[in-house]
Amino acid sequence: MTPFAALHHADAPLLLPNAWDHASAAGLAAQGFAAIGTTSLGVAAAAGLPDGSAATRDASLALALALGNGPFLLSVDAEGGFSDDPAEVAGVARELAAVGAVGINLEDGRADGTLVPAELHAAKIAAVKAAVPGLFVNARTDTHWPATHGLNTRRPGKGDGRETMRRLDVYQQAGADGVFVPGLSDPARIAALVTALDVPLNILYSPTGPAVPALADLGVRRISLGSLLYRRALGAALETAALIRAGRPVEGVAPTYAEVQELGRPSRPADPGHAPAGRTSPGR
Repeated sequence: MTPFAALHHADAPLLLPNAWDHASAAGLAAQGFAAIGTTSLGVAAAAGLPDGSAATRDASLALALALGNGPFLLSVDAEGGFSDDPAEVAGVARELAAVGAVGINLEDGRADGTLVPAELHAAKIAAVKAAVPGLFVNARTDTHWPATHGLNTRRPGKGDGRETMRRLDVYQQAGADGVFVPGLSDPARIAALVTALDVPLNILYSPTGPAVPALADLGVRRISLGSLLYRRALGAALETAALIRAGRPVEGVAPTYAEVQELGRPSRPADPGHAPAGRTSPGR
């Protein structure tokens, strides 16, 4: 079992924050997070590209190259693998592993609101595991995602527990190391999936859903923050600009110039068996 896989079987679930650039990843590492993911929305928005449309392959690989030797274990959100050709998805996985990524997140939702056939997504998973056996594949199904985020509602099986379980079973049989159901927040359904699955279940944290301790009690092994940190950072920037324009005081804590400069300094790769060391400041 790899160090990253082991984090999914520890006493507490893996709380995985998601970064969108070097500074956000370095700041999270300084807070003591042993593993960090990327957020496809943050990467796409930062590059002026749409999320979920396979347009961010180069941007995602460039970010992985910048973060792969950081003092943390890196998992990359690769949307649907940026292709429907399993061989091409395996090629992306090889490139990610070559620059230091230890995990990949692959989703079955398409930008047009449909779902990739489960068998095709399973073929992508199998191709990745054959190409890079040590890369942790987190297989995501979007059967519940539009139901809670106001996205396209034409996806078949939306919110259907049976379709969700069918897909997850196909994915774990294809070799997925873990499975991810963003948008699912009902405790009973989460508990039922945990019982039925042979691999760790990943749930997306929602401010309106169960808290981290409750998800842990349900048996969830990985809790992702997704685009939440990026969206809150963007919201804080917009709010700050609006307050200044209105002549109102700005509240809250921001990193100093020197602290942000420090985040840009090269750092040593982490000891995979331990959380990275790093000083914590109020601005981080």
